[in-house]
Amino acid sequence: MIRIHEGDHELIAAAQRGERSALDAFVHRHDGWVRQIVYATTGRPGLVDDVAQSVWTGVWQQIATLSDPERWRGWLYRLAKNAAIDAGRRQARERGMTVGLNGADPATCESDPARRASQSEEQQRMLRAIRGLPDHYREPFILRHLQEWSYAEIGEAMGLPIDTVETRLVRARRLLREALGNSEGR
Repeated sequence: MIRIHEGDHELIAAAQRGERSALDAFVHRHDGWVRQIVYATTGRPGLVDDVAQSVWTGVWQQIATLSDPERWRGWLYRLAKNAAIDAGRRQARERGMTVGLNGADPATCESDPARRASQSEEQQRMLRAIRGLPDHYREPFILRHLQEWSYAEIGEAMGLPIDTVETRLVRARRLLREALGNSEGR
C-alpha cells in the first residue's frame, strides 16, 4: 500500500521547479511502492531494479507534464506500469519466451522443508492464477488486494468509474475462484 505523506504534492511542485532534493525525498518515500507496481505488473524480480530506476529517471524528465501536483499518484502509477510492461515485452523478445512468476522468498517461509514446499506450491498456484487474469481484471485486483488501494484510488489511477472498478473486482475474484478450483482437480 502506498503511504500518502503530508506534503507529497509540495515535493512534486518543488521538483517541477527543478529542486533535485525535493525529488530525492519523494523517491525515498515512494520507491518501494513503484517497485511493487513493477513486480505486480511483470512478476519478474530480476526486472524490478532496472525498471524502477528507469521510472524515476522518467519522472525527473517528465515532472513538468504533471499539471496538478496533487494528482501525482495516478500519474506515477501509469509511468511505472507502462515502464514495467515495456521492460517485460523487451525481455520476452530478447529471450524469445515469457518467463513465469518466481517462487516464494525462502527467508519468509518456515524452516520445515515439507511445509515450505507446500507453501511455495500454493503461492505458485495463486500467482499463476493472478497472472492469468486479463489485464483489465488483474490490475484492479492487484491494486485492491496487494496494494490495499480504495475503489476510488483505483478508479482515479485507471481512469474508471467506481462502479466499473467494483464490477471488475467481482469478476476477477470469480475468475480466480474458477481457476484455483479447476487446478485442484488436476
